[in-house]
Amino acid sequence: MSGMELTRPDGSPLRVLVVDDEVNIAELVSMALRYEGWQVAAAHTGSKAVSTAKEFRPDAVVLDVMLPDFDGLEVLRRMRTSDPDLPVVFLTARDAVEDRIAGLTAGGDDYVTKPFSLEELVARLRGLMRRAGAQQAQSSSVLVVGDLELDEDSHEVTRAGEEISLTATEFELLRFLMRNPRRVLSKAQILDRVWNYDFGGQANVVELYISYLRKKIDAGREPMIHTMRGAGYVLKPASGA
Repeated sequence: MSGMELTRPDGSPLRVLVVDDEVNIAELVSMALRYEGWQVAAAHTGSKAVSTAKEFRPDAVVLDVMLPDFDGLEVLRRMRTSDPDLPVVFLTARDAVEDRIAGLTAGGDDYVTKPFSLEELVARLRGLMRRAGAQQAQSSSVLVVGDLELDEDSHEVTRAGEEISLTATEFELLRFLMRNPRRVLSKAQILDRVWNYDFGGQANVVELYISYLRKKIDAGREPMIHTMRGAGYVLKPASGA
């Protein structure tokens, strides 16, 4: 299952808010979603749903259209004032007006009609969150360590806002260091990941490129690239950053 797991960009579990005035349905849905490894909160009224969303900050919402105080559309409108792209799967009765449903799903959301299968609901949620997550992944292609930033898409590198020009190999080396901040990386690991060949008398190429990087990243500034004698190299934020 691990290959199928969806998480937040930082690797923490996805959060889903389940809103249904029928407590047993909300409970069943919550159990199914927890089984997926997601964090779940439940609400049984529109007002409770809106207040819970503010605290819980869900990645997606399962939302009953018919609620005792105000309807699911109003709930969504209020939630989206603080999270405009929040994905939603609506739960609707079979006799819901078709064009109203079409209006609901125009924004890229989805719906299932009651009675629904839990498998179908989970599949719809997965699809919505994968699409939302894919957008997040694209926009978060920037690695940040202290005041150093590297954009994996545009290949731009800056430190404290100043642009730094790197060769392709220097860029790959810095990317590897920035993906593993505060972790000591051996010369063998660096050779394997950046140059793709096994360790064998080539350590001097790593030393050489580390020295090139230092001249560009650390020159005249508090150093971020540190040598750990006999162990390798580590990149960490400068203490002032």
